[in-house]
Amino acid sequence: MARTRVAGVGMVPFATPSKSETYDVMGAKAARAALADAGVAYGAIEQAYVGYVYGDSTCGQAALYPVGLTGIPVINVNNNCSTGSSALYLARQAVESGAADCVLVLGFEQMQRGALAMHWQDRPSPFTQFAKVAQAVQGESDAPLAAQYFGGAGAAYAAEYGLAHDTLAKISVKSRQHAANNPYAVFRDPVTVEEVLASPQIFGPLTRLQCCPPTCGAAAAVICSEEYAAKHGLRTDVAITAQAMTTDTSSTFEQADMRKLVGYDMSRAAAQQVYEAAGVGPEDIRVVELHDCFTTNELLSYEALGLTPEGTAEKFIADGDNTYGGRVVTNPSGGLLSKGHPLGATGLAQCAELVWQLRGQAEARQVEGVNLALQHNIGLGGAAVVTLYEKVG
Repeated sequence: MARTRVAGVGMVPFATPSKSETYDVMGAKAARAALADAGVAYGAIEQAYVGYVYGDSTCGQAALYPVGLTGIPVINVNNNCSTGSSALYLARQAVESGAADCVLVLGFEQMQRGALAMHWQDRPSPFTQFAKVAQAVQGESDAPLAAQYFGGAGAAYAAEYGLAHDTLAKISVKSRQHAANNPYAVFRDPVTVEEVLASPQIFGPLTRLQCCPPTCGAAAAVICSEEYAAKHGLRTDVAITAQAMTTDTSSTFEQADMRKLVGYDMSRAAAQQVYEAAGVGPEDIRVVELHDCFTTNELLSYEALGLTPEGTAEKFIADGDNTYGGRVVTNPSGGLLSKGHPLGATGLAQCAELVWQLRGQAEARQVEGVNLALQHNIGLGGAAVVTLYEKVG
């Protein structure tokens, strides 16, 4: 099994749908940026894994053909919001198995305005089972489905442990504070707790400023074996030490718990697998890029990833342990809430941020003394991918 290195990363600034370039242009730019960062020509790439959710078949080829027409395999990947990390998972497997030595991973999304919606109305929805559970637990609603699910999960947490009315809003405030230092982020202006709470109500405890926006963007990474990188003079200082992907189990649907419906158990299982494989614990982690599609999911993810014991997330936030000066800096990039969430690109944008953190290249966002960095990316339907990166050498 070859040891895997992240030789290069790149991304384009994320944008709202009204200000975005087309997916192929963004994708090609991100791919070129990662190749340049790695110091690798496209001709050296042996395989490419390309992730996107909304698009026709072979959009990956359309984005990469302007970069090079070398005849390599281009594999298109769709796993909802965990698409970018799923592509990374496949690329790592290809390298570790010895099937390839140098692989490009690309994710992009050209999203439309408004809430996520199903594009195919003439066939069964992959969310049919999820919808049945949600409706049984909390009834019918006209709110966007994702907000119903994640808002309901936040309400379930509050019902068990209690939450002050401003706790979730503090997550949005923290997100904007971090994004202010990220030139790739969509929303960099600060907000106050009062502004977050005064924004329109969406579902349950969620207001509009607690929900990630529709975003367009692209990000990429070059993944190599340790031996290949050393032989060709590429960077070997960031390794993928452990990675796990999980999907739903019976607990998602049988326990009538909205927290489990949105992937709590998937995330916890993936994190535990990663910690066990790497021989580390959550107490060793100082920086995390986690899946904050809604403030409620950031709060749940603190506990699913073991960053704080179950039932203590509110204290974790109140004590400032989720930001600079605290125990673990969560989403230094601004996260999905403020950097943006172009579905296929999100996992690779998280990868880029953590690689920059481990290299010491995160500028004003830099977390001091980072040797390990954790990435958490989920997609309903469902898949969770947790990845541990390590500074080596």
